[in-house]
Amino acid sequence: MDIKTIGVEEWLNVWEKSATWDIAQSTISSLTMGELRALDEQDGATFYERLDREKMNYGWIEGSPEFKAVVAKLYRREVNPDHILQTNGCTGANLNAIMAVVEPGDHVIAEWPTYAPLYEIPRTLGAEVEYWELCEELGWKPDIEELKRLVRPNTKLICINNASNPIGTVLDTDMLGQIAEIARSVGAYVLCDEVYLPLENTESFMSMVDVYERAIVTNSLSKTYSTPAARVGWVVADEEVSNRIRTYRDYTMICGGVFNDALATYVLEHKDKILERNRKIVFGNRDIAQAWIDTQHRVSWTAPQGVSTSFIQLDIPEDDEEFCRRLLSERGVLLVPGSRFELPCGARLGYCASEDVLREGLRLLGEALAEFDR
Repeated sequence: MDIKTIGVEEWLNVWEKSATWDIAQSTISSLTMGELRALDEQDGATFYERLDREKMNYGWIEGSPEFKAVVAKLYRREVNPDHILQTNGCTGANLNAIMAVVEPGDHVIAEWPTYAPLYEIPRTLGAEVEYWELCEELGWKPDIEELKRLVRPNTKLICINNASNPIGTVLDTDMLGQIAEIARSVGAYVLCDEVYLPLENTESFMSMVDVYERAIVTNSLSKTYSTPAARVGWVVADEEVSNRIRTYRDYTMICGGVFNDALATYVLEHKDKILERNRKIVFGNRDIAQAWIDTQHRVSWTAPQGVSTSFIQLDIPEDDEEFCRRLLSERGVLLVPGSRFELPCGARLGYCASEDVLREGLRLLGEALAEFDR
């Protein structure tokens, strides 16, 4: 199988351990084990007591009943537990879901630019992939009229990322409803990667699974819930797709493991406390980043809508990858160059690091940008 590297992952795999000031990641400041223990106000006793009772075998292959129950509560409609399958992060969810749906010769429409697996996996499987482009002039949202032009009677799948990685814009319920109507007209599935949950204007946000009967939704603990160490995600789909995914999971992961399942369940049981913490980080750090951008004539952005990933545009006389390498080697600051998302002349700014890391990273980035004016 000939598949392209994922640009952002290749970059981080090489460079992230070299950084002193990592402002490239899109997780909301990862929780420490001490912070996780504090969630139950019993120093994690409820978590460890459960582990003490568990044998360290394979555990529940698809995810424990407790895990499936807390995932189901994330959605407005009633979700059949048999339609919730635990995966190795959202990456595993996307891989298994796309493999379960896409066959050679299928027509797939993919939001672009975004996280590369949403269009590269279908292409690798032999599908004809067309891009539904995000438009800067529309606030980095796609044009629904363009989707109407792209869809065909044989369109098998529409892939979207809500909120967008790396830009951070959110498609509201009205837009999702229009996407569903277009997909329904040809019987297409809609795969929605929802790993970035908006933390503001939540009344206008809905999961695609609450909007469309042929939705396939993927998510994980890694971004919004600040626990990428668990490496637990999930996919929600209808019975037909879920049954196909069951077969692929046996080839790609078998199970998430007893410890990871218990940790994931514990995190989602206490999600309200985590989201309260993370709103403070997201809103406070976005204000810090905005204040900094307001002082920089070489930097602009469309402020992210309460999610942890963002994209800054850079007006610099240098290739963005070369600039980011130099920024890391000379100042220890890590960004992901926009070219790794097919968005040259910019960078993904992970503005939801700890406040001290963000402030120092931005200060050093400002110094590097100022050199272009000397």
